[in-house]
Amino acid sequence: MSVTGTTRQKMPADILAMKGGAPIVCLTAYTTPIAKLVDSHCDLVLVGDSVGMVLHGLPSTLGVTMEMMILHGQAVARGLSNALMVIDMPFGSYEESPAQAFRNASRLMAETGAGAVKLEGGAHMAETIAFLTARGIPVQAHIGLTPQSVNTLGGYKVQGRGDSRARLVKDAKAVADAGAFSVVLEKVPQGLADEITAMVAIPTVGIGAGAGCDGQVLVVDDMLGLFTDFKPKFVKRFGQLGQEAEAAVADYAAEVRDRSFPAAEHSFADEVKK
Repeated sequence: MSVTGTTRQKMPADILAMKGGAPIVCLTAYTTPIAKLVDSHCDLVLVGDSVGMVLHGLPSTLGVTMEMMILHGQAVARGLSNALMVIDMPFGSYEESPAQAFRNASRLMAETGAGAVKLEGGAHMAETIAFLTARGIPVQAHIGLTPQSVNTLGGYKVQGRGDSRARLVKDAKAVADAGAFSVVLEKVPQGLADEITAMVAIPTVGIGAGAGCDGQVLVVDDMLGLFTDFKPKFVKRFGQLGQEAEAAVADYAAEVRDRSFPAAEHSFADEVKK
């Protein structure tokens, strides 16, 4: 007989039910320690393909593999007991066909324990989203600036201005109608993000899309000040851990070189002979 605890990990239906209510809090995580740190504060934790740039030093997310996502997904899952874990589908793992997307999404979920997958793309991915959700795979959509399409977008530019505004509205409607339980809006003008948020029945999670979205997401290493190679306009540093870590490393190096570390309290005495 199984025993049900008083609390359970959030599911996609819980996030969907937050539409129009208390803002959804989301951060990325790539390791067990960070997952444990953010779990009680977040509704949703994203194992993002940003891991390629943040932890592996890649120039973009395009080089991230299924194996990398599975490895980091497994690590994050070990640190979560409250937040829903969503995992990114890497570039090339879902664009070919709905069948390809299902094979890879089901593998990601089975091997990591993720509660949902995230994929980039609007109206052109609606068929795939519907295919996945009809087969038991919850999908978080991602429109606006889609980093996996950076080469065709011409860089990391704001999306939804001018002629592309109508396209982004169409994308939002399409992914919602296809069955996505939420949609990330990245680098979208605030007014347009507000319009989309009011229009669709699923929660919007903004990153560079203003405060009117149903929730917000940031890369955890960005907001902690650990990843400092560049700072997007939409990032607020809530900590400066990178600077603190560098100072600590410098202190350690200095004490090793002047032999003040390890001190007696960090060392073991010789065995006392009787």
